[in-house]
Amino acid sequence: MKKLLLSFALILVSITSNAQVIASQGFDDITTLSGAGWTILNLSSPTGSTSWFQGSTPFAAYSGAATSYIGVNYNSTAGTGVISNWLITPSLSLQNGDVISFYTRTTNVGANLYPDSLELRLSTNGAFSSDPNNVSSVGDYTNLAIAVNPDLLDDYPHTWTLYSYTISGLTGPTDCKIAFRYYVTDGGPSGNNSDYIGIDSFSVNRPLASTQSFFASNFSIQPNPVNDVFNITAKNGISLEKVQVMDINGRIVNETSISGSETAQINISDLTAGVYFVKVQSDLGVGTSKIIKK
Repeated sequence: MKKLLLSFALILVSITSNAQVIASQGFDDITTLSGAGWTILNLSSPTGSTSWFQGSTPFAAYSGAATSYIGVNYNSTAGTGVISNWLITPSLSLQNGDVISFYTRTTNVGANLYPDSLELRLSTNGAFSSDPNNVSSVGDYTNLAIAVNPDLLDDYPHTWTLYSYTISGLTGPTDCKIAFRYYVTDGGPSGNNSDYIGIDSFSVNRPLASTQSFFASNFSIQPNPVNDVFNITAKNGISLEKVQVMDINGRIVNETSISGSETAQINISDLTAGVYFVKVQSDLGVGTSKIIKK
């Protein structure tokens, strides 16, 4: 999904970047995870009766149907034990600046608190990553990106809360795997810790260049300044989808839909003289530039 936020003040424009979606998982049906390359490893000691499961009570999903999230709980171990229950993505090509995000929560505040903890870990060995093989092992997932309530206090959110991590330290595009580790000591049905957590709306997004830079690299306007008509030309084999002309207050004053053409002619003879902004939507992304109407 591409998002664009435009804010206009006089003739200045501030534009947030689009984001390329590298991976996304809403956990609508977790039976599809294995086929999509995800791995579940319950390395708790001793091993309990359940692992990761489709969301259910006691709370509804952050997004989608009520059960549209993945859950895990104290039954990852038996009696009193150490929980180390892993949920691992397929290999993804990541680079510095990519943003990992997800929502998580635990149960509502109750009479008794059984604290939970979650880790987000990263391996830079991609498909060749060595998975953990015992309760204390982290395998190749040595980069601890996020720790939610590591001290097992009342700091795990009781409502859906967004967490994000920006990739850094890579030497270039790198095949990686991302892992969630439900890690709780003194957990289990008889332990003092561990209750129930959910994860929803996991995604990895790559911020793209600003829409102004994207426009300069992929489109041209002729003439500019313009009297009545200007032409938009796409470069690099890009197909145009829509062209919008906006005034300095961000109002759309002209809109033209295009069916996969590399050129478009825009007539703005009905507009008064002044500064306007041209937003071009294409099959590759969104670009924005400024024009002057004479």
